Amino acid sequence: MAIALFALAGILVGGVVSLVRQGATKFSIAVVALLAALAAAGGVAWLIPGDS
Repeated sequence: MAIALFALAGILVGGVVSLVRQGATKFSIAVVALLAALAAAGGVAWLIPGDS
């Protein structure tokens, strides 16, 4: 699952780069960047060992 979240984060970071190059609004860039950060954080959290 962590790999899927990191892949999603990578795709979203690519989307952020694309939005910046196209001159999109700062709000849309921030939303996509926030989603990328959440996906990356989820991938890291999934790797942390815990009680299961």
